[in-house]
Amino acid sequence: MIRVALFFLLCSLSLSAQTNNCQSEKHKEFDFWLGDWNVYNEKGKLVGTNSITKMQNGCVLQENWVSKTSSNTGTSYNYFDKQDKTWNQVWVDNSGFSLVLKGNLVNGNMILKSATIDSKKGNYQNKVSWIKNTDGSVTQLWVLLDANGNTIKEAFKGIYKKK
Repeated sequence: MIRVALFFLLCSLSLSAQTNNCQSEKHKEFDFWLGDWNVYNEKGKLVGTNSITKMQNGCVLQENWVSKTSSNTGTSYNYFDKQDKTWNQVWVDNSGFSLVLKGNLVNGNMILKSATIDSKKGNYQNKVSWIKNTDGSVTQLWVLLDANGNTIKEAFKGIYKKK
């Protein structure tokens, strides 16, 4: 009987440790993006809505985007990889477009980049930054970078305001 009780106690402690493994400060660095948001362009026009929630015992942030200017929708999964100590995003939308990003929190802002993409017009990287604003909003800025790290063009800029 004692062996059975000890077995269940050890299993309980093991499961408890497994369910709390994403509660570190590193795992909470992107929490400023959590919530239900209206997303506006710089002119104040509503361009979409976004809902970011935590799942998998706090190990994953799931994004669900709905455009208000097109039929575009998409989902991303964001997680801290404890092996290489980076934040990662995997994005897929309803057109089949996908994007994989990797980076870290830098001066309070999340900055993630893609691997270099080879194209006929030249090689480039995607860089997406989430910038915490003093009023509680978040600015998401997506730019394309050339091989030297210079901005080629802005792909998207949205200001997230809590619903």
